Amino acid sequence: MFEDLPTVREAFQRTVRLVTTARLRDPVLKPLADTEEELAALAELEGATSARLIGQQSGTSGVQSTEFVYGVPHANFINASFAYAKPREPNRFNGADRGAWYAALNVETSLAEVIYHMQEVLEAAGDFNATVEYTEMFASFAGEFVDLRQADPNADYLNPNKKIGYPAGNAVADMARSKGLNGIIYPSVRHPGGTCIAALLPHAVQSVAQGDIYRIVWTGNRVPSVTKVQ
Repeated sequence: MFEDLPTVREAFQRTVRLVTTARLRDPVLKPLADTEEELAALAELEGATSARLIGQQSGTSGVQSTEFVYGVPHANFINASFAYAKPREPNRFNGADRGAWYAALNVETSLAEVIYHMQEVLEAAGDFNATVEYTEMFASFAGEFVDLRQADPNADYLNPNKKIGYPAGNAVADMARSKGLNGIIYPSVRHPGGTCIAALLPHAVQSVAQGDIYRIVWTGNRVPSVTKVQ
């Protein structure tokens, strides 16, 4: 159905993904350990329920263990983005059993995307009071991608309505993976003028490094304040 979509060979020196700072914290069981031996035992216990660790050892329903990356900076972040999928809430270019690494060419686009999805959560809760912090995770990409930058903005896979856009987007992603393409370049649906990248394969995510931290605060209004804190 999407076999005729254009592909491009391109390199991006630096893209920006925002990751909640909660992922930077020590293991949740660390306060319970008094010694390194106890910490190791608790880490093993915590790992028994970690989708990332389980995936790295034996794969997940959607990602083979051999697909994950090892021995590269921030491999845990890369692998987690593919191991943790939302069975009841697929995204635009990944389904219920396989994640993806979503990034943008600038932090403004990444912030707009994160804020949009947080607004949905707060609206569902009926309470626009929240403080969240996200850190920049830079990554580079090089290789072949499906290129949707010149696509019809009314195409189903770019539809703002999730019920229309996400099933069509997942069909595009399935086609891209079947061809061995690294991912999809597409215009941001939540930030006009922005450009996003969905990396569909763990090894496509290269040279990951941490950047600044941003604090996003809602104080009763739908529109939050955004502050760089580091």
